Amino acid sequence: MSTKTPAAPWLRATDLRGLSRLAVDASVGIVGIAETLHHTITAVAPPLGRPKAPPRPGPSALVYGAVRGTMGLVGRTVDRAFALVTPPEASGHAGAPGREAALAALNGVWGDHLEASGNPLAIRMALRVDGRPLDLSTLADPQRRLLVLVHGLCMNDGQWQRQGHDHGRALAAELGFTPLWLHYNSGRSVAANGADLAAQLQQLVATWPVPVDELAIVGHSMGGLVARAALANAGRGAAWPKRLKKIAFLGTPHRGAPLERGGHLVDTLLGVSPYAAPFARLGRARSAGITDLRHGLPAKALPRGVQALALAATRGGDAASLASRTVGDGLVPVASALGLPGAETIVVTGADHWDLLSRRDVYERLRGWLG
Repeated sequence: MSTKTPAAPWLRATDLRGLSRLAVDASVGIVGIAETLHHTITAVAPPLGRPKAPPRPGPSALVYGAVRGTMGLVGRTVDRAFALVTPPEASGHAGAPGREAALAALNGVWGDHLEASGNPLAIRMALRVDGRPLDLSTLADPQRRLLVLVHGLCMNDGQWQRQGHDHGRALAAELGFTPLWLHYNSGRSVAANGADLAAQLQQLVATWPVPVDELAIVGHSMGGLVARAALANAGRGAAWPKRLKKIAFLGTPHRGAPLERGGHLVDTLLGVSPYAAPFARLGRARSAGITDLRHGLPAKALPRGVQALALAATRGGDAASLASRTVGDGLVPVASALGLPGAETIVVTGADHWDLLSRRDVYERLRGWLG
């Protein structure tokens, strides 16, 4: 008899329900764009600038309103039908890697909308081990040193594993940490995720089976901003900041990412013409998490007693080159990744944003610094 574990389902019943909701929301949004463009053309607006007066509602407004109403009714009917036939999901079940990756990307782009609309596709923050929510009752050999790894935008906790290497597992084996991986909706604002992470860490330290002597955090990309936001949201008297000794930032855009600033510029240019402005809504539909990357976080050192390591990567061979200053690892310029006052800084050459998760020299720097 075979003892092979059945493969996790790629698509769950709740996923179909969430996707149907998202499809209706997108359809209603497209109708709104078409209506705005229709009114602009009817009003014969000038090619640049805003129309002198808002368009008056006419018969077309009734038509567009009826279409939106019909779509909403269809969406609610389909949602109720799914609710009747959707079985509850096992909270401890590890999803298929492809599903987890697709869900993480979807949350990164539209996560704030998914949460606000109550969509079941919205990820709820949790500390996880092996893709499952942390269960202290089944945790083997908890250590007094904790390591929390915080992933970046459009990613999930399983994606710390890259090319056969996981910083968390390797550091745990060599330095005696218990590693925990944060799983969260990266489309929410950095501040909101930071506040929730602060609450998670407070509960973690309070309920850990043995006294916590040391807490360390490794954040990749946006994950580093979320860790900084958690410290900013830690209330007075919180226990976990007193245990926090070190935070390592891997390619974190402390001073922002130029790609998001480029996206904002495109939105602004589209808004110059009333005929193009409706399409700017498509660009503005990106999540709060993405827009937070435009400027990063204010340049402020970590609290006294918390050491910081800011590690940047550049695809080139020279950290001072023009390419390193403008493009860096392909997403984050070197100056932005090193832009945390008081941090020890390291630049890795010939590496991109994702190599920070798997390069041997990056791991050795982490191991030496945390050890």
